[in-house]
Amino acid sequence: MDAYLDIETTWSRTISVIGIYRPDAGVVQLVGHGVTDVNLYAALEGVSTIYTFNGASFDLPIIRKQLYADLKSEFVHRDLLHECRRQNLRGGLKIVEQKIGIARPTAGIDGRDALRLWHAFDTYGDQAALDLLLRYNRDDIVNLPRLRCYLHKLPESDVHPASYVWNTAGEPVALPRVGSEERQFHHE
Repeated sequence: MDAYLDIETTWSRTISVIGIYRPDAGVVQLVGHGVTDVNLYAALEGVSTIYTFNGASFDLPIIRKQLYADLKSEFVHRDLLHECRRQNLRGGLKIVEQKIGIARPTAGIDGRDALRLWHAFDTYGDQAALDLLLRYNRDDIVNLPRLRCYLHKLPESDVHPASYVWNTAGEPVALPRVGSEERQFHHE
């Protein structure tokens, strides 16, 4: 089974969000105190291959440093950045998406904005900032399989509609998300 992974970090390079998209299960986002090795491995249960964009240089080393989880040695890892370079597609994920015609609802937001959004949530409790950050991260991970299909000339599949957020240990509470097809579970 495949999984598509992307992280967001804080100004101090600690992980604020780990987003994982699994075509069989939907989106899982580990947020704040929910970013633990236990939650990460639970979200990756049954996965054999992890796809990232620049994950070999950014996401996986940071996960290893912070969570002591060596995903490179425990899973097959495919970094789509390198596959893009082999096909002469240059630039970051958002630039590559634009070049090949993949649209995103959070167009115009970049990694620097993600840092600001987390800071606004973490410092001031700005829930709208967290919601936008999670939508941005979701766009990153659900677009990775689309990029993979483009690179490998495969037909695209529909995106699984489920979406789960784990932000701390506790009891799940269902909350509506943007789009009626999504649901969100917060662990407080």
